[in-house]
Amino acid sequence: MSGSITTPILVTGAAGFIGSNLIRHLLTKGLEVNIIIRNKTNTWRINDIIKDIKIHTVDLSDEIKVRKIINQIKPRTIFHLAAYGAYAYQNEMEIIKLINLDCTINLLKACENVGFKIFVNTGSNSEYGIKNSAMKESDLLMPNSYYSVFKSASTLFCQYESITKKIPIITLRPFHVYGPYEEKTRFVPVLIANLLKGKCPPLVSPNIKRDMIYINDAIDFYITVAKTKIELGGVYNLGTGIEYSMQDIVNTAIDIIGVDVEPSWNTMENRSWDHEKWKADMTLVKNTYKWVPKINLFNGLEKTIQWYKQFNYDK
Repeated sequence: MSGSITTPILVTGAAGFIGSNLIRHLLTKGLEVNIIIRNKTNTWRINDIIKDIKIHTVDLSDEIKVRKIINQIKPRTIFHLAAYGAYAYQNEMEIIKLINLDCTINLLKACENVGFKIFVNTGSNSEYGIKNSAMKESDLLMPNSYYSVFKSASTLFCQYESITKKIPIITLRPFHVYGPYEEKTRFVPVLIANLLKGKCPPLVSPNIKRDMIYINDAIDFYITVAKTKIELGGVYNLGTGIEYSMQDIVNTAIDIIGVDVEPSWNTMENRSWDHEKWKADMTLVKNTYKWVPKINLFNGLEKTIQWYKQFNYDK
């Protein structure tokens, strides 16, 4: 059963890539948005819309202050996107645990005290570890990093709370989301920035695979699940179910930009997360929500490249 998003709305991780795009979408719908950010958060992604948002400055690790803020907001729809550890340089185990697990516990407990319609937790496709086939929500979790360990723990905690207390909590596991406002050190931004300058960045093997989902599709699914009656403790993949090789992605970007460059394959070592099989099984999502992504790789990269040109990402 689908309806409308219930307000007040709270978004954590709102200054991040997915979070900033989410609040932009919510604002276009005329919805009031509360966000929680830390005191020293870099707000470059939302500076132009910050006047339209209700900002609450608090560290989610501070249980008492979090409870106080939540009592003030009394959110009915919560999008929890605050995270740490997804980037290679974020490798401090204690901080990864604190933000991904402890902060999730603090936030969820505080929200439980005031009641809510839906709590959407954000997990990670990295929870699955390495698989030889499309990743299903029912697969055994085999995390292979501190980040994936504590993301898995957070998912399981949310699932347990939902099922045992009969409260509406679900977890989404995004795959490779790309588009406007993505962190500039990530693959797609680096690729586009270099190609726009007429050169190609160092690349891993052309056979490495990704399940690429454009940010607008990702936001559409967040909105869909927030408006739909759910199964308690549900966990859902957020991908396309289509596997693209690095060669597919690079060649598509080259074609769109129209630059004459030769890809520099195998000039960069494969990372621990670089594998030749990596895609979401979207069967459960299709059956449960009747949802499928709308934007293919060509159109998604084209929109992203257009935005990069307009935004002047290197400024």
